Amino acid sequence: MKRILITGANSYIGTSFEEYIKENYPNQYVVDTVDMIDGSWREKSFSEYDSVFHVAGIAHSDKGKISEERVKRYYAVNTDLTIETAKKAKADGVKQFVFMSSAIVYGESAPIGKTKIITKCTPVSPANCYGDSKVQAENGICPLNGEGFKVVVLRPPMVYGKGSKGNYPLLAKIAVKTPIFPYVNNQRSMLYVENLCEFVRLMIENEEQGLFWPQNEEYSNTSELVRMIAAAHGKKMPLVKGFSWCLKLMGKVLGYINKAFGNLCYDKDMSLYRVNYNLKSLKDSIIETEIGKGE
Repeated sequence: MKRILITGANSYIGTSFEEYIKENYPNQYVVDTVDMIDGSWREKSFSEYDSVFHVAGIAHSDKGKISEERVKRYYAVNTDLTIETAKKAKADGVKQFVFMSSAIVYGESAPIGKTKIITKCTPVSPANCYGDSKVQAENGICPLNGEGFKVVVLRPPMVYGKGSKGNYPLLAKIAVKTPIFPYVNNQRSMLYVENLCEFVRLMIENEEQGLFWPQNEEYSNTSELVRMIAAAHGKKMPLVKGFSWCLKLMGKVLGYINKAFGNLCYDKDMSLYRVNYNLKSLKDSIIETEIGKGE
């Protein structure tokens, strides 16, 4: 029975993973969580654990210019804390460290009408301190790999599911309230939280090491996604063409427009794994997110 320590309490992904394991693999893993806020974790021995799943971090929620104090906070938590935790895990004899990085290390979405397909050869190009703090964390922990210590870096695209934050709940709110929605021909990589949880489990079960890019089997289209959400609530959502030019203009001023309607895809081949982790299709994941399982 493998023992897993989640470093970072009350995070969406950490909590989802713990619940997923307890529900689906109750007798195969022991999962504990430690809070990283007050510093008491430094006194806790990690020696009893096979893997550390590090999810502690500050998510990117700032708009516009941010203060120097906020910038320092990003690096203190997303970079320095990650490296310190990984070093402690290795010193305490943990065999594996799984780090939640992000697709944000490749920069922002391409503007509406432009394509952005990321491959294994695409260099990192962070557009803000959040992305750079993740890159610097990766740079700090990857050299620790070896000598019985395996480092796994995950760069998932937007993660969504019931209770998630970010763009998805905003689109869901629009889907329920608006009578029509603009059609934009874009493609985005996304990852349902349950598919991510299964991928993390496989990383731990198979004692992997290296860099990975998990994503849903299907790309999403923002307009079709809103229509799926509406359909989950029994509502028809007409998609109206002809608004792309307006959204393009808005995207030059409002960054979140390109974040929602722009293009950002992982090449599908780079996300393949020897065991299937995409347990839920895009459609099924939307239904589960909106109305729950078995309803």
